[in-house]
Amino acid sequence: MTTQPQKTTNAQTLSTAPAATPAVPTKAGAEVAVPQSTGHDLGHDGRGKTTVADGVVAKIAGIAIQEIEGVYALGGGAARALGNLREKVGQKDLTQGVNVEVGQTQVAVDVTMVVEYPHPLQEVADRARDAVYTAVEDLVGMEVTEVNITITDIHVPSAEDHDDDQAASEPREPRVA
Repeated sequence: MTTQPQKTTNAQTLSTAPAATPAVPTKAGAEVAVPQSTGHDLGHDGRGKTTVADGVVAKIAGIAIQEIEGVYALGGGAARALGNLREKVGQKDLTQGVNVEVGQTQVAVDVTMVVEYPHPLQEVADRARDAVYTAVEDLVGMEVTEVNITITDIHVPSAEDHDDDQAASEPREPRVA
């Protein structure tokens, strides 16, 4: 039995098979591709793709970590000093201390933080790690492969910190000229 060569035509053939999701370069140079649908597939192939920038993933991780009790600050000494200056002019960097490596469907996160004394360091790190896994997987829809946490310091509250907290919460009397 001989096989005959297939005839080719100039007409385009529409395929119902899903196409591979192409990688899209980001500003940081990483290639990111997010699956088109993680929910119910209603057969709407070709609806488009969603690309999530590295900075968005880092911001989501940063927000999740800052909500953890015992986390005093994110970032090393120099990053925190620069962050304090930014906050004074009304710009808070939510990605400070958070670095992400984003692949096509997976994310690795590195976090640098300062823990508030006397919180147990490993417990704070574990809660922060869990928060990153949950936030990135739920909000971004990508698998988190690892969350590496580096604790660079502990913050010991001082009398000044307590006075600053009280002064900020107490109403001030208006100045009379």
